[in-house]
Amino acid sequence: MRPKVFITRAIPENGIELLREHFEVEVWEDEHEIPREVLLEKVRDVDALVTMLSERVDSEVFDSAPRLRIVANYAVGYDNIDVEEATKRGIYVTNTPDVLTNATADFAWTLLLATARRLVEADGFIRSGEWKKRGIAWHPRMLLGHDVYGKTIGIVGFGRIGQAIARRAKGFGMRILYNSRMRKPEVEKELNAEFRPLDELLRESDFVVLAVPLTRETHRMIGERELKLMKPTAVLVNIARGKVVDTEALVKALKEGWIAGAGLDVYEEEPYYHEELFSLDNVVLAPHIGSATHGAREGMAELVARNLIAFKNGEVPPTPVNREVLEVREPGFGK
Repeated sequence: MRPKVFITRAIPENGIELLREHFEVEVWEDEHEIPREVLLEKVRDVDALVTMLSERVDSEVFDSAPRLRIVANYAVGYDNIDVEEATKRGIYVTNTPDVLTNATADFAWTLLLATARRLVEADGFIRSGEWKKRGIAWHPRMLLGHDVYGKTIGIVGFGRIGQAIARRAKGFGMRILYNSRMRKPEVEKELNAEFRPLDELLRESDFVVLAVPLTRETHRMIGERELKLMKPTAVLVNIARGKVVDTEALVKALKEGWIAGAGLDVYEEEPYYHEELFSLDNVVLAPHIGSATHGAREGMAELVARNLIAFKNGEVPPTPVNREVLEVREPGFGK
């Protein structure tokens, strides 16, 4: 019998078609998140699991899935998975880096520019009829935003996505600052980027973009103290994880003018609603769509399939998260 894979939400068909050539495939077709009790039931007889950021994959799931050998996360981040526990049990974990880098970097810039130039406010100004009502075709002080070209961008997290954001910043003639766990001299030279401790980066930057994974160290790394270090004309963009920022502190910063604006694609809980935050004009909001292009999502689906097929063939998957699992179990089903 072919190994069985359960997919917790319908991914692009190219990935499903690839998997069907090698696996017995079941897909949760409902657009809503799979209920926890249903997930625990569905994994009872699966060999592989394809999951999303919204699903918690932990000891309870592993206990319910005695045959489970690999979890393929349809995302770059994997903070939804207890990787340490998976490794102890000999369960491989993979993710989908690289294929969504450019789409996500593009979207970071979408948020940055839209926030800096007050694009959503301008759109609403027209759609509401307010422009026509006021009867002013053009005014020198109408909807003034902030310049981007030639300014300083600070990128917190300088992995693939952070570096891609920096490459785009070069086209805007920007001074590039970055912060990461380790300095990257070769990339500094390539991009003419300057390393800064976080506090210095926040003080010096006109635009701060968060592109870090969610870890114990990065949880709420941007709070009231950090927001007060930023310029009152600065813009904060978060494409990382919602819990990297203290939302209540951000609301206060936006209301009281500690910073000029924010562009958000991620939130502390998802789906999410925050009446006070969402009522502010100086924040641009998106529902976690950083990688939402046809090309990126299809690339993610293909990489998920390649990881599972490689594992089935007894090979190390292309993008393992917990390579140390090799010390516990060789790749392949039935081993």
